[in-house]
Amino acid sequence: MNEYYRFLGVDENATDEEIEARYKELKKKYEEDRWLDGEAGNEGAQNLTKLEAAYAEIKTARAQKEREETGGSAALEEVAALLKENKVNEAQAKLDAFNERNAEWHYLQACVFYKKNWTNESKKQLEIAIELDGDNKKYREAYGKLNAKNDYEKRSAKNEREGEPVYEDRQMGGGNACSQCISCCYTYLCVDCLFSLCCGCR
Repeated sequence: MNEYYRFLGVDENATDEEIEARYKELKKKYEEDRWLDGEAGNEGAQNLTKLEAAYAEIKTARAQKEREETGGSAALEEVAALLKENKVNEAQAKLDAFNERNAEWHYLQACVFYKKNWTNESKKQLEIAIELDGDNKKYREAYGKLNAKNDYEKRSAKNEREGEPVYEDRQMGGGNACSQCISCCYTYLCVDCLFSLCCGCR
């Protein structure tokens, strides 16, 4: 635990309100203690000084963290906007500048790799995003659709190697609809939706 939190006797995950309440409680105590005789008074005065320093450090650190998180979210939104405009290199440059790389960062990196047709790398980034935020529906849907696309491409390649037709008429009564083609188009459209950050799939 951070020494400043330890001095206040609160957890690092404590709310701002809990920290302030504890600060006021200790301040009142040490202000009374400093008027005691002898060593007890000196200790009270020293504790009061330490309390003020610890409280100030905690407030400063929390304010800085909030600024970084807010700024990080805005920067990630800029990356998403660049990807919508298909400015892949600019989006990559902004992603490279990040020090803190959260789940959304890895998702956007997956989008960049997908636009470069680097599907394996895209898949790995999605796996990291899911590991960091397993409850995120957007990440899981993108991962599922990308796997479906990869599976379709593997089946198609296998059929071509074995000399089997990739497209077959599977409709009864002599129709010419191709279920594999429809499946392929659907898979590609879904993946493109999730990775182009459009249609509300962002």
